[in-house]
Amino acid sequence: MASPDTLPPEIFKAVRGPLFLTRTGMVAERVVRAFWPLWSVVFVAVAALMLGLQDLVRVEVIWAAVGVLGLGVVVAAVWGARRFRMPTRAGALARLDATMRGNPIQSVLDTQAIGGDDAASLAVWRAHQARMRARLSEAKAVQPDLRVSAADPFALRYVALLALFTALLFGSVLRVQSVTGMGPGGANLASGPTWEGWMEPPAYTRLPSIYLNDITDSALNVPEGARITLRMYGEVGALTVSESVSGNPLPDGGNPETAQEFTVVQSGTLAIDGPGGRVWDVAMAPDEPPMVTREGEVEASYDGEASIPFAATDDHGVIAGTARFELALDQVERRYGQRIAPEARDAIEVPLPMPISGDRSKFTETLIENFSEHPWANLPVTITLSVEDAAGQDGSVAPEVMTLPGRRFFDPMAAAIIEQRRALLWNRDNARDIGQILRAVSHRPDDIFRSAVHYLRLRTILRRMESFARFGMTDDQQAELSNAMWDLALLLEEGNLDDARERLKRAQDRLAEAMKNGASDQEIAELMQELREATDDYMRQLSAEAQKEAEQNPDSQMSQNQEGMQMNQSDLQAMMDKIQELMEQGRMAEAQQALEELRQMMENMRVTQGEGQGGQSPGQQAMEDLSETLRDQQSLSDQAFRDLQEQFNPGQEGQQPGQGQQGQQGQSQQGGQGQQPGQQGEGGQSLQQDLAQRQRDLRDELNRQRSDLPGQGTAEGDAARDALNRAEGAMEGAEDALRGDNLAEAIDKQSEAMEALREGMRNLGEALAQQQQQNQGQQGMAEGTQPGQQRDPLGRSAGSSGQIGSEDGMLQGEDVYRRARELLDEIRRRSGEGQRPDEELDYLERLLERF
Repeated sequence: MASPDTLPPEIFKAVRGPLFLTRTGMVAERVVRAFWPLWSVVFVAVAALMLGLQDLVRVEVIWAAVGVLGLGVVVAAVWGARRFRMPTRAGALARLDATMRGNPIQSVLDTQAIGGDDAASLAVWRAHQARMRARLSEAKAVQPDLRVSAADPFALRYVALLALFTALLFGSVLRVQSVTGMGPGGANLASGPTWEGWMEPPAYTRLPSIYLNDITDSALNVPEGARITLRMYGEVGALTVSESVSGNPLPDGGNPETAQEFTVVQSGTLAIDGPGGRVWDVAMAPDEPPMVTREGEVEASYDGEASIPFAATDDHGVIAGTARFELALDQVERRYGQRIAPEARDAIEVPLPMPISGDRSKFTETLIENFSEHPWANLPVTITLSVEDAAGQDGSVAPEVMTLPGRRFFDPMAAAIIEQRRALLWNRDNARDIGQILRAVSHRPDDIFRSAVHYLRLRTILRRMESFARFGMTDDQQAELSNAMWDLALLLEEGNLDDARERLKRAQDRLAEAMKNGASDQEIAELMQELREATDDYMRQLSAEAQKEAEQNPDSQMSQNQEGMQMNQSDLQAMMDKIQELMEQGRMAEAQQALEELRQMMENMRVTQGEGQGGQSPGQQAMEDLSETLRDQQSLSDQAFRDLQEQFNPGQEGQQPGQGQQGQQGQSQQGGQGQQPGQQGEGGQSLQQDLAQRQRDLRDELNRQRSDLPGQGTAEGDAARDALNRAEGAMEGAEDALRGDNLAEAIDKQSEAMEALREGMRNLGEALAQQQQQNQGQQGMAEGTQPGQQRDPLGRSAGSSGQIGSEDGMLQGEDVYRRARELLDEIRRRSGEGQRPDEELDYLERLLERF
């Protein structure tokens, strides 16, 4: 191959253009790969100058930065020069030749090595040469490869490029020249010394910044923590600064630095000495610490929800607050379960609610929390309220001893369980005494428990407690037992409508007795509060019963005689207020008469069922059948429980809850045998087989009802069928346990069956209610009372869909504003709980923005 420097003219002419471009691209490649650190440093320097960073720092910092950048430029230039190599013409020709088919440039430069005397071989060679020369016209310049990723694995060049683009967008080329005026030979030196200054208050004060050059008055009022920035231009030392507001000592003769910043921490003077200097008398306004006080009395609702009002003030606004509760051990009555030392527990810390919008410099809010499940509920505690402002200052109120509000239990057994639960949480060493006390108070369960299920739950809690105490109770086990005891107490306390009616009657009787005996004002207030709580509970249970009836019988209509008595919550409160007022005035006869009228009104309140629309619908019939099945299963479970108790207490007098004539017959079959616990005679075996057969019949009946269940194809209907499938499986397990003489297992399975039945009924009720709402638009107005005219026990309209509640005004006068305030406080409290789902928090924020 001939030398590339001696190419024939015809060949050079054919590839001259592509060869030049290819070689130029190779030069660009090597320049980029060798000098990318250099232009990266240059880009960073230019970006800093265009953004004006030189105007924000002291001149010494600028000179240091210039030195560092200059050193970087020199190092990058030397590094690039040592690695740069100018590409040769031969290299460019080889790269261009490699991009064409058959390497035509190399081929046309070759000579025939052998066969030059052979005519045929010579003809072939000439044809090959001609074909290669023709391909030279296809030559195209090779694109350069400007990638530097191998030499710059951390992509530092992109950081420099980003800085440059940012400066082009947000900076200015004109700001680059300001750096020339900072040296001894700058432009400002020729124009004489000048200065600039700014005062920037803390951001939380929301005050504007002040340009000191525009202030003509010598008095300057600034807030505490304000930052003063001064810039001196011209000859270094021509202008000096002296000040006494930062608390830092200054050198004699002032500070000659050209850029100065300091924070105002005290009142004093600020002076710029020199040509065009100024003097200010700085008066600092101190940032006062926040203050918080407790306002009003602590209120507690029937379920133990505490409302603690407080007021907070600060000159620039409160940003956060905390309520801290600690056990006042010296105020606790140390008896019973509290005789021993309590277990160490952390103090309760609850964030105080802050206004979502508006001014926080002075506001009044209410902390709403429920401490009923805490071990210190209804015990003396020390409450400390503290708030914090944006400056980090704290303010608190003097600790105050109060009783931590908690739920009150009126049912004797529920109150006993809650008392022992508190003893367990006070110290787990009380577990053995707690077990003995609960066994003693529940010795005759038929006089205490409304259902055998409640007694079984208590027995389970006692067994687990004794087992945990024997082997050492852990924190998780203690928490598990306390939760179980709380759930059981709620179940006993809330009960049903009959229980609420009984509590109301007991409260009325106690108040009537107090009237006869001439009670004191304090006792009257306590009894009236008990009556109010019992009345609220009765109304709530009555409304829940009506709602439950509507859900279980969606095709029926709840009606109330329009000529009959209707009361709302305001009427009841007014009557009770009147009774209390009469008692406080000593007019006992009138108070007794008013109480009797209230009693008659409460007794006459009814939730009646309308005539319907001509017979029961399939949905109503299915609900009634399932209710009957649930009652039969409950009766069967009670019978099995009595048989189990008879095994361990043969010949026990009295009947268990729910015992009827059939239970007596079963006991008569077993009695008189003198059996030991756990043994069965022929009568016992026969009775258990009879129970198993009854369980089988009940399961067959449920299977029939499940096959005819309405609501097929809907989510609620499918959920109801799934629940009934589980109930059927539990019934089958109970039947097998009864045939295997395992009454305890049978009772557990029957309990599962009852729970599944209840769930199925709830789901079926929802399916039927949804179906009714869909059909309302297609059906005409039903005969009888219109849905919009239906009333609940409080006189509220049931609405067009038959559901309790409407948009009608139910509160008049100041109650409207009180209720609106309570709702707003509740929304604010929930919006401050960060553990709630994001969707719920967004919804609460939209509510606050709207109202």
